Amino acid sequence: MKLWTGRFEKEIAKETNDFNSSISFDKRMYNEDIMGSMAHATMLVAQGIIDKADGAEILAGLEGILSDIDSGKLEIDPSAEDIHTFVEAELTKRIGDAGKKLHTGRSRNDQVALDIRLTLRKETEKVQVLLENLINTINKKADEHENTIMPGYTHLQRAQPITFKKHLGAYSEMFRRDLDRLNDAKKRMNFSPLGAGALAGTTYPTDRMLVAKALDFDGICENTLDAVSDRDFCIELANALSIIMMHLSRFSEEIILWCSWEFKFVELDDAYSTGSSIMPQKKNPDIPELVRGKSGRVFGDLLTLLTVMKGLPLAYNKDMQEDKEAIFDAFDTVEMCLTAFTPMLATMTVNKENMRNAAAKGFINATDCADYLTKKGLPFRDAYKATGELVALCIKTDQTLETLPLEKYREVCDLFDKDVYDAINLETCVKNRK
Repeated sequence: MKLWTGRFEKEIAKETNDFNSSISFDKRMYNEDIMGSMAHATMLVAQGIIDKADGAEILAGLEGILSDIDSGKLEIDPSAEDIHTFVEAELTKRIGDAGKKLHTGRSRNDQVALDIRLTLRKETEKVQVLLENLINTINKKADEHENTIMPGYTHLQRAQPITFKKHLGAYSEMFRRDLDRLNDAKKRMNFSPLGAGALAGTTYPTDRMLVAKALDFDGICENTLDAVSDRDFCIELANALSIIMMHLSRFSEEIILWCSWEFKFVELDDAYSTGSSIMPQKKNPDIPELVRGKSGRVFGDLLTLLTVMKGLPLAYNKDMQEDKEAIFDAFDTVEMCLTAFTPMLATMTVNKENMRNAAAKGFINATDCADYLTKKGLPFRDAYKATGELVALCIKTDQTLETLPLEKYREVCDLFDKDVYDAINLETCVKNRK
């Protein structure tokens, strides 16, 4: 059944129907569509727009449809134009003419805008829970390595000594901000568009606030054209999801490097690794590699939404049907990545000795050596130059600042004394940094 057949004399062509249909991806909103319809029907009765008997039949019919879809007793018809058409047709089939009254005072334009807001609110909350689990996992792993020294990097070159806890803590902060971004976007999205009709509202005496409260919205979209014609909330959520994926991708890149024989800082659990079909020695970090790759997919979803919306005149245009596949894919991808990444991180083994050895061999205590001289009165630039000469000497003689004899220090600057070895000790370097 098509909801718009009265105007047309010919049957719609199969090619048009297939191209126009959105049931394949909007069917996932069946719960939200039915809940929205139940709130709408309740309001129609409360406002005296339909009588109580019809309202009771509609609510009972919708509850039955929801129950049957949930249980698998009722399958969603893949030939239906969209989920709204399917539910209304099934309702009318079950309760007769009363079902035809459900759509009074609304349009599919405000109906789909409602459904997608309800759906994305639920999906946002799912991602927030997954992010909280990841943050807790990061923090737990960090607490286990409060004293594990590793080299900190700039330009992927060893720079200064830090702890593994501090390194992990940076990602914890990133994902906390991601949580905040999702929460902010959810707040701006949480306003009901229902009652906006096709674009200009309705002539019926509807109570938009009643519906908004029933569906746990914070209020209503004040401008009816805006209510049905913008998807900035989808774009904002896709942006937040893209930033999450960017952070996950950076984290994944480091784990991939750390797993390599060149670093060997960490080892992934066998349950979260794969092997090679030809090289028996391989243990591949497929999860972080896939996360890194899937970031591009979510970035593409964001670009899709921006491109769809950028040239649309007010109000609704059919182009906006493209919003759902993109934003649903973005959420599905992020949820899948977080679900795999978190337990992988939780079971990851850290090679403390390799981290400590890498820190010891990279002259990453050179700044502390220069600071040692500065604290003894030498200008920092002179201290910097003296330390650079010491590093060059160490490289020539295959030594480190820790193993270089004191007399070699004094040849460069007579302010050096035996307490320099305490000053450049990696543990001291880490502990003294504020």
